[in-house]
Amino acid sequence: MHAYVRSLKSLFEANANPTDAAPMKKYMRDQFEYLGLKTPIRAALQKEFIKEHGLPPIKELDAISRDLWNLPQREFQYTATSLIDKMQKQLEADFIVTVEYLITHKSWWDTVDLLAGHTVGAMFKRFPKVKAKYLKKWRKSDDFWLRRTTLLFQLGYKKETDFDLLCELIHENLGSNEFFINKAIGWSLRQYAWTDPTTVRKFVKATKELHPLSRREALKNIG
Repeated sequence: MHAYVRSLKSLFEANANPTDAAPMKKYMRDQFEYLGLKTPIRAALQKEFIKEHGLPPIKELDAISRDLWNLPQREFQYTATSLIDKMQKQLEADFIVTVEYLITHKSWWDTVDLLAGHTVGAMFKRFPKVKAKYLKKWRKSDDFWLRRTTLLFQLGYKKETDFDLLCELIHENLGSNEFFINKAIGWSLRQYAWTDPTTVRKFVKATKELHPLSRREALKNIG
């Protein structure tokens, strides 16, 4: 285990709260263990840790992220995504390999959506060749979390959203019975509706095959 992770682990474990851990675990359908560090407490501890130890060298972020991912308590995965976000501008193109690993391991909406909307969105903007290669791979993947990522990576793009691409990705996923895919379709449309509500209304009206969940989510703020 990386020394940076060992030190962080000791700090978090020293502040664990078993009373809060139980409901946190239950909220996530008992899929993950928790130390019981609610978000404000975890963020404060991480801030304290970074003040003392600094951010890790960018070349060591892959090893640190994977070590954090391999720890059983979910707070460590949240910390990995936070570190990656803080170091976003330093990421190199090959870090997408790490991101793919994180998306496809211990997959759930809480980490996947952060990586999709923040890390992948930013990397796809900065590295067109990475976008071309991984978008082609992920959009056809049997892993629905990778497909969900392709639907969500443009969440923060606003006027820069490639709506034609989004429509293609949505059409490729129509007919899915997977909740997290249908929810992502609706969410992506709802988000773009803040920029262009008319286009979203037209798309929803024309796309009869949209799952009811996707339709509700897409029109939630525009009627």
